[in-house]
Amino acid sequence: MGQVRNVILGQLPDGFREGMYFGMLGYFVPLERYPDTYNGQPLGIAALASQKHHMSLYLMSVYSDPEIERWFRDAWAATGTKLDMGKSCIRFKKVEDLPLELIGQTIARVSVDDYLAHYEAARRR
Repeated sequence: MGQVRNVILGQLPDGFREGMYFGMLGYFVPLERYPDTYNGQPLGIAALASQKHHMSLYLMSVYSDPEIERWFRDAWAATGTKLDMGKSCIRFKKVEDLPLELIGQTIARVSVDDYLAHYEAARRR
């Protein structure tokens, strides 16, 4: 998990913060920057969790944006490794199962301003 955390921190755009997020290690827009969320919690962009049978990496930018999701799935397929993914959750048993460079690119892909604009547009719908 430490390797994945280091990749995330190395690529995390300015304005996001690391901290505990729903019992997981999370990366989010702090409430000081954007307090008007639907549930009063910070807007998360990513999270890491250790489950009973696997580890999970949650990528909300992939879940919330169909264009990023298409890019991500195509880029993952090009790595030749199997993707075990729910809506936002990538399940893996060992770090070697993750293409860390792609994870870093995915984290770096969305700025705080872009993430907030996408969130606000979704709320207007």
